[in-house]
Amino acid sequence: MQVTVYNFREYDEKKYFDAYAEELGITLVTCPDAPTLDNVSLAKGSECIDILTSKMTPELIAALAQQGVRYITTRTIGYDHIDMKACKEHGITVGNAPYGPNGVADYTVMLLLMSIRKAKQILQRTNIQDYTLKGNLGRELKDMTVGIIGTGRIGKTVIQNLSGFGCKMIAYDLYESEEVQKLATYVSLEEIWSQADIISLHTPLTDDNYHLINAETIGKMKDGVVLINTARGPLVEAEALLAAIESGKIGAAGLDVVENEFGLYYYDRKNDVLDNRELALLRSYPNVTVTHHMAFYTDNCVKTVVEDSLRSCVCFVNGEKNPWQVS
Repeated sequence: MQVTVYNFREYDEKKYFDAYAEELGITLVTCPDAPTLDNVSLAKGSECIDILTSKMTPELIAALAQQGVRYITTRTIGYDHIDMKACKEHGITVGNAPYGPNGVADYTVMLLLMSIRKAKQILQRTNIQDYTLKGNLGRELKDMTVGIIGTGRIGKTVIQNLSGFGCKMIAYDLYESEEVQKLATYVSLEEIWSQADIISLHTPLTDDNYHLINAETIGKMKDGVVLINTARGPLVEAEALLAAIESGKIGAAGLDVVENEFGLYYYDRKNDVLDNRELALLRSYPNVTVTHHMAFYTDNCVKTVVEDSLRSCVCFVNGEKNPWQVS
């Protein structure tokens, strides 16, 4: 059995790919780059390919199908980067790798605390030996209401992490959890907008929640609200976010994901002129912390997604029950 692995990283993934490929009897074809029409031939002879958050367009999916690919596994929880309609049209099945929630949940709390304690501007001042206090006054979490949108595995873990801080927690999800109800109160989205001092996003990206955070919903929020996004960039409309930060409606933001990040993150682009003005502006604000889709990135996560992605390929090829299959 052969699997072609795209976005292959020597420095952290290789040892796990080598170990699990040997255990499972898989021959690997590896490529450090994302799948493109130029390197699609590497998938020839592989029923399965293994990718990261690369845009899988209809044209690319058609080309992969011509090479004999029947299964795409992504080493991520989300699979919104894959054109599912095109996969269905070409008879390609899709699987994901839902790593544990703790890494992203921990990172969320870090960004939240950095935002309310103005850590970015404090560190910027320290770098130029400005040790003044003016403008650095923070807030205490115990005095704030945190609104969690999405209470799946990650949102639930964020709530558990925050439970020791003494803050009031409200939550919204289409499917309410009895476990979450022990620590937080479920409310409507309208109540999240009007009551929360901090809003943290933990929902997958769907057609229904694309630009969930927009000019209209921001207008319903408290003045000075803090926004945290470790989920998906397009949940937040970039232009509306910029306007709200500049007006002071949004008092701070911690963003591990941004809109239109494909082609930027995980590449060395330091000598390039980037075509993402929104990202450049966000990075320039002293009250906005931007990281490059790093919340998932822990030793446990890397090991888990490599193992699960390869095991899902074996399940698919052998016609076995596949817990990672999403289509």
